[in-house]
Amino acid sequence: MRFMKFGKALFLGALSVAIVCGVTSCIESYTVGYLYVTGTVTASTGSNGLITGYQIDHNTGQLTPINALPVASGGANPVRAVLTLGSRFIYVLNRGANAAGSADCYGTDPSTECLNANITQFAVGGNGMLTAEETFYTQGLNPFRMAVDGSGNYLMVLDHDAPDNANPSAGDACALALQNLGQGGSNVTTCGDVTIFSINQTTGRLSLVQNAQVTMNGKQLTYFPVPANPVDFVLTGSSLLTLTGGATPASFPYTGATSVWPYSYNGSNGQLTLSQNSVQPLGIKQGTAIVYTNGVVYVLDNEPVTVDFNGTSTNSQSQILPYTVGAAGALQAEPTGVIPDDPTLGNPIQLLVESKGHYLYVANQGNNTVGNNPESGLAGYYITTSPAYQLTFLPHEPFGSGSGPQCIVEDPTDQYIYEANEYDSTVTGRLLDPTSGYLDNMSRVQTYTLPGPASWCLIDGRTN
Repeated sequence: MRFMKFGKALFLGALSVAIVCGVTSCIESYTVGYLYVTGTVTASTGSNGLITGYQIDHNTGQLTPINALPVASGGANPVRAVLTLGSRFIYVLNRGANAAGSADCYGTDPSTECLNANITQFAVGGNGMLTAEETFYTQGLNPFRMAVDGSGNYLMVLDHDAPDNANPSAGDACALALQNLGQGGSNVTTCGDVTIFSINQTTGRLSLVQNAQVTMNGKQLTYFPVPANPVDFVLTGSSLLTLTGGATPASFPYTGATSVWPYSYNGSNGQLTLSQNSVQPLGIKQGTAIVYTNGVVYVLDNEPVTVDFNGTSTNSQSQILPYTVGAAGALQAEPTGVIPDDPTLGNPIQLLVESKGHYLYVANQGNNTVGNNPESGLAGYYITTSPAYQLTFLPHEPFGSGSGPQCIVEDPTDQYIYEANEYDSTVTGRLLDPTSGYLDNMSRVQTYTLPGPASWCLIDGRTN
């Protein structure tokens, strides 16, 4: 009898737990991935920037700081980070600082150029912790963009200035290489470059890839030349496209791109080969970024304020230019034409197509860095299939963001969108409605404070 009473009590207890769980939605919470954010604030150990990390909760999208983070980024002013080799390694591009310690470095003058730039390799450990391992260096000056090919075998860095730019002449290796590639004629004296590394699949160690296509003075170049004043680049799979052009910058970040320079990319050996004999003009004045996603190349253009002959100022609307990639890396404009950015926003800097391919979001940094930034925000579009690549504004857009977003990412379960912000040093998260594309507020915390201005972010979908 006592056993029967005990069994009945156990049954009723289990039933009550089930009822409680039913009422309170008792669902086990777990981490679905990690969000890493690089920041330009200096670490306490010296002049290094920081890497901050968060665990992403599956049920709520809430972010919890990863133990033992932030960590020093390995150098000053980290601007890009990439994840590769099954999420085992993260590489951080530290842009460096000028002689005065400022992040606003540019050119080849020793007082203004970036000093001590590097790529720092981190091992990704248990619970998302990071351990610094080795440091590597690009061939040129002022590195600022980085990418990994789809195989994870090669890492590429875009240097704003090739090594010969320190003493420019019509006879230096960079200028001669571009002339031999059919670019610019005899008046070419400066250029940018792409430095390529092979990635050891076991250790993650980087090894320099020589330029097998161009030999100068009996030696292979150690870099791949691109036209002067590059702004951004993107790898489409078989082509490397560099967004370039405009006047020589007197500050960073670089803007004002007008054209695209294509290389063919060989994924078996990491080599770049000229695929066209000239730069392809885009008919724009202020290109800020080039993104390749879902088979489409998108160029973001921040048209500047113009002044007519009466002295009247007009703030031209930012825009998105969609292309497909044709033979030899040539861009083919979509017949649907140029897509306007949200008229209330400005300075588009990054773009995300969500995982299902239905919605596209553009992170606008804004043009006002003091106080409230009304031009910062996320423009939202529905992607139509007929006509292809046509973008239609979503209802209720633009969606709010922090001030000065630098990046925009989607979590591994396709439920949440996060962006990291420079001007107010925050991370902002939003809930993605898969049926409408609407970005809603999260149920609890939506904004997280960073230790300093954000410069880039990435998602790691592997947990352990």
